[in-house]
Amino acid sequence: MTRAGIFITAAELKRLLDGGGPVAVLDVRWQLNEPDGHDAYRRGHVPGAVYVSLDDELTDHSVTGRGRHPLPTGSSVQAAARLWGVRDGVPTVVYDDWNRAGSARAWWVLTAAGISDVRILDGGLAAWTAAGGRLEAGEVTPEPGDVVVTHEDLYHGALPTLTAEEVAGYGGLLLDARAPRRFSGEDEPVDPVAGHIAGARNAPSTDVLTADGTLRPADDLTRFFDDRGVAGDVGVYCGSGVTASVVVAVLRDKGIDAALYPGSWSEWCSDPSRPVATGS
Repeated sequence: MTRAGIFITAAELKRLLDGGGPVAVLDVRWQLNEPDGHDAYRRGHVPGAVYVSLDDELTDHSVTGRGRHPLPTGSSVQAAARLWGVRDGVPTVVYDDWNRAGSARAWWVLTAAGISDVRILDGGLAAWTAAGGRLEAGEVTPEPGDVVVTHEDLYHGALPTLTAEEVAGYGGLLLDARAPRRFSGEDEPVDPVAGHIAGARNAPSTDVLTADGTLRPADDLTRFFDDRGVAGDVGVYCGSGVTASVVVAVLRDKGIDAALYPGSWSEWCSDPSRPVATGS
């Protein structure tokens, strides 16, 4: 069953494609230690899927002071999405092969830009093949799409966001989606400062998934968020706004309109005047 219009199962996607129904499928393979998934895409992808580069097309590296993965502009998203074949009135399915990070980033960026009916493939590429879905190799060049983006500034788009200044005075609950050792400051492989934003609670994005990469059962997710005191206003961050999108998507699936802090820890820790906490 599709969950709250955010996720789609592999079986549902298979029925859509087997039935010839209109759908745009985007392959957003990305990992922290292997950000370019294009070669993996070429070796095998969901039939008809178009490769999307998280670093080049879902990020604007010309923006400074807003972390490692600054948000792109709406106009750049529109231009890219049309090249991917995304069309108005046609659903878009995004998938990845690593902890839903790439697909959640794509879901967040496209939705924040004002593109409707974007779904994350629950379980990613592994779920597709487990459901009997075949793979095709090589590149896919679709017919150009006609999608229209309604928000130029994604920091003030169709999904709620937080700035560093707003985080500093935030009265809601702040969740940190990084791994526990990064949250505690015991390990920091990427950013120059270890630790977390004072007052935040750890909610690792990988903990909302089962061992096979699909979402945990609804009751488990309710307990997971209840244990962290989720109620009222909620903001989510991670290292650079990517894996936090996974937690935001799951919260939205549960009816909680959580705000993303796009700059996340990479922006926060770049200013030595901002308070940093360590420990669990």
